[in-house]
Amino acid sequence: MSSPKRLDQNWVHLGLGATAEAQPPFDGMEWYEAYGERTANDGAEGRLVSMHTFSGDWDSWEMHPVGAEMVLCTEGLIELVQEMDGREQTITLGPGEYAVNPPGVWHTANVAKTATAVFITAGEGTEHRPR
Repeated sequence: MSSPKRLDQNWVHLGLGATAEAQPPFDGMEWYEAYGERTANDGAEGRLVSMHTFSGDWDSWEMHPVGAEMVLCTEGLIELVQEMDGREQTITLGPGEYAVNPPGVWHTANVAKTATAVFITAGEGTEHRPR
């Protein structure tokens, strides 16, 4: 039996064959490249489950081209901003509420105080741009 892990420290990869593999701790943007190499065989069907706590607005936009991303707020308030058809729309999430970022939709978030969210992401090919 393994010991418990913290989702805010060891994210989980959900892969083909209904697998769930704890990942090494996040240590910078290079982590994502290594994650992609570790999980490449799962392609577009793999999902990264992560938990983050934010104390301010995101400083970038991101987009996941190959699949949807679920954002589940667990604490605080998160204003999710999605760019669809050249227009921004916002969705405010409180504890227990979630929204889906469709594939190919650029998104960012505003956080007035402190908030925590769980993300289930189709991360293959994720792109970022400055906000």
